[in-house]
Amino acid sequence: MQKLILHIPHSSTSIPSKRGFVIDDTTLNAELLKLTDWYTDDLFHSIKDDAVIADFSRLFCDPERFADDSKEIMSKYGMGVLYEKLDNGEQMRVVTEQLKKIVLQDYYWKHHGRLNELTRKHLKQFGKATIIDCHSFSNIPFQRDLDQSPNRPDFNIGTDRYHTPRQLITLSTEYFGAAGFSLGVDWPYSGSMVPVEYHRKDKRVQSIMLEVNRKLYLKGRFPEKSDRYGKIKNVTKGFIELIRSAA
Repeated sequence: MQKLILHIPHSSTSIPSKRGFVIDDTTLNAELLKLTDWYTDDLFHSIKDDAVIADFSRLFCDPERFADDSKEIMSKYGMGVLYEKLDNGEQMRVVTEQLKKIVLQDYYWKHHGRLNELTRKHLKQFGKATIIDCHSFSNIPFQRDLDQSPNRPDFNIGTDRYHTPRQLITLSTEYFGAAGFSLGVDWPYSGSMVPVEYHRKDKRVQSIMLEVNRKLYLKGRFPEKSDRYGKIKNVTKGFIELIRSAA
């Protein structure tokens, strides 16, 4: 049976080292509260599929960013692969070349190594590899968000012009429409994770991102599950099963 690869990069709140950080714990915890994709490791949990889950916070190292700042649009806002700025633009951390080298070596590349290896395994076993990039997002745009449009959708799929088949976009649109939810396609966030080794090189590697609006499953902006959590988890489970059946 075909399996999916579930990539879950932003569910952790762990800061393995505070080297370079110039903010106090209160400020750090407030930023973690704001930027963590709360419970996505559970919302997207599937015993039928394989998962690669980052065990460090995006505030420490963001595996979704390009390691090369010249290729990463968010680096000019101080939020490249190693965040230097808070969402409000204030200094959070001083990143030296030495610090960046250590963090990339010990965390970023090891995470991507696991993703690459699992992709190789799926290609060998199934002849293809299909990735769901698993996220959540705030109903209110962050200050650093490139898209500041209000009235954000309930769900958001992100696509890659090379690695996302049109069929997956069509199925996603029909699925969420039938379930009574609004869906943004590459809005408010676009793109989807593809392992570095295969990026724009191998169409057997397919990828689609799913972002869940936190208003659907959290109480306000606090990391407490709302009464709708179970329902939204079932909706996400249905999406996973849909993509698996089409993979």
